[in-house]
Amino acid sequence: MTPVDDGRCFVCGSENGAGLQLHFEPEGNGVVTARTTLRDEFQGWRGIAHGGIAIALLDEAMAHAAGAAGYRALTASISARFRKPVPLAAPLSIEGRLLWKRRNVLGLRARICSDDGAVLVEGEGSFLSA
Repeated sequence: MTPVDDGRCFVCGSENGAGLQLHFEPEGNGVVTARTTLRDEFQGWRGIAHGGIAIALLDEAMAHAAGAAGYRALTASISARFRKPVPLAAPLSIEGRLLWKRRNVLGLRARICSDDGAVLVEGEGSFLSA
């Protein structure tokens, strides 16, 4: 299966009005960054983003890091560590980074940080290069 970007991605799709519409900037060497402020509709507990939204941000950052390194890749596995709650209505930065490639498997890392640089959530994943 070849991944096709039709603009409808929940996290980064410009054609998805219900999504986050994030734009990841390549920083070089398989690193990408984005900034966002999560809206109330992405709440889990009051004032805190749902954990699934945080995982989606990590997943997308890793996929974009793979893309910045020249690969189209599909998620094989992700693990995450939640260090602090991800707040709603507060500026966040998201970073994705390619760590390694072996055959058609990519190792990636991503993290979500608060505006003051504190790491809120970090994760690693394996992706299959398509």
